[in-house]
Amino acid sequence: MLWSHITLRILKLIKTPWGSLNPEVNLFPIYYIIFIYGFIYILPFGENVIGSSWFNLLKTEDGPLEWLQFAEYFISSLFGFMIIYKNKKRNSLNSFLWLFLSTSSLFIAAEEISWGERITGFSINSLTTISIQGETNLHNLPFFHNFLLDPLLVGICILFGWVGWRRWSHLNAIPKKRLSLFFLITALYIFYYEISWASTIPHIRNDIEIYEFLLSTGIFLHFFENFKLSLKTAN
Repeated sequence: MLWSHITLRILKLIKTPWGSLNPEVNLFPIYYIIFIYGFIYILPFGENVIGSSWFNLLKTEDGPLEWLQFAEYFISSLFGFMIIYKNKKRNSLNSFLWLFLSTSSLFIAAEEISWGERITGFSINSLTTISIQGETNLHNLPFFHNFLLDPLLVGICILFGWVGWRRWSHLNAIPKKRLSLFFLITALYIFYYEISWASTIPHIRNDIEIYEFLLSTGIFLHFFENFKLSLKTAN
């Protein structure tokens, strides 16, 4: 949060031949992409230290980004349930949306760690035997993973990054315009990744974990900002 405020202030001071830059959105996603592909991607000695490039370490299964996503979704769900608890209008559409988003975030957090399988070692054989990655979760089941997962993610990102704040700005359960780049950049990459299957050139590399982190971070910031607002309102 502090970082985003600092960067916005810096950009207000930048003068260009076309005028001053005064963005209305959080620019962290742009700095994040530049940092990942401009620095981490070419960072040397990864093979010598960890047996893999630092970039591959970030996006690998059970890697840092996946655990950060779990933490963000889990903490977001807690923030969401607290928002509902402090909301005086619990029968409103807004409260219902908060309940749905909070429950969904908790579900996604559990899916990220395969419902504890990666921690406890306990698995459900009926799921692992048909799972694409051999894990106890639902999003890696063949039909869902191959046909529904990516279109669903694109739809969610477009809803949160464009449609939602334009049509239902009165609902604070919908992310505001300021966070739109977290979702739109993710939607763009996933769409480009899927459409490249139909290309005449080789399919592009799978960097989806890099972009899914933007999605989880946008959701986390949305929950965190509204949680702080609910505390102020309660006081």
